[in-house]
Amino acid sequence: MTRWVVAGLLGLLAGAALAAPKPCEELKREIEVKIQAAGVTRYTLEIVPNDEVHDPSMVVGSCDGGTKKIIYQNNG
Repeated sequence: MTRWVVAGLLGLLAGAALAAPKPCEELKREIEVKIQAAGVTRYTLEIVPNDEVHDPSMVVGSCDGGTKKIIYQNNG
């Protein structure tokens, strides 16, 4: 029975680590890598507070525990 309790606790800890909020700069770098891999060269990524989001369709990421968004704009 003790093994099941330990296994359950380890599972909860692993899940919490995976769900940890990412810092904005780290997430922005990850998104930039994906955009550049797609061949897009003229774009802007901007980190903004949630209340400054005017067009939800431009949001490509959420960071800092959901308090900020990363906005994408194609400049091509």
